[in-house]
Order: sequence, then structure tokens, then C-alpha cells
Amino acid sequence: MTIRNEMLASDLDGVQWRKSRSSGPQGGNCVEVARLADGQVAVRNSRYPTGPALLFTTSEWDAFLGGAKQSEFG
Repeated sequence: MTIRNEMLASDLDGVQWRKSRSSGPQGGNCVEVARLADGQVAVRNSRYPTGPALLFTTSEWDAFLGGAKQSEFG
């Protein structure tokens, strides 16, 4: 399988999707993330689990998490 950005999450066989512990019991509007075998991180909308997934390199994902922790996104 060729992994590319904006592929269908359903095409990412064998990955373990994780939802934030901050998600309420109803799920709500959440994203789920999965670490891929090649080190990339996939992100999908939990409301559409077979829909598109965005892929990020480890450094891109680390930069995003760092920005979120520093409240850089408003």
C-alpha cells in the first residue's frame, strides 16, 4: 500500500486509532490519531471513521503539539 496525504482512513489497515482522554463519553466532535509503521501520524474525524485522514511527519506533529501546548492557536 502506498501511504499518501489525504487518503481514506479505511485504507490504513491495522492501525490503532486513539481518541483524546478529554473527549466526553458521547464522543462529540473529536479527532483520532494513529501512529503509522513508518513513523508518520494519521489524523481523522471520529464522526467519519472511514473518511479522509491527514498524514503528518513526526516533526510536523511534534510542532503542532508544541504549538497547542503553548496556546499558539487562539
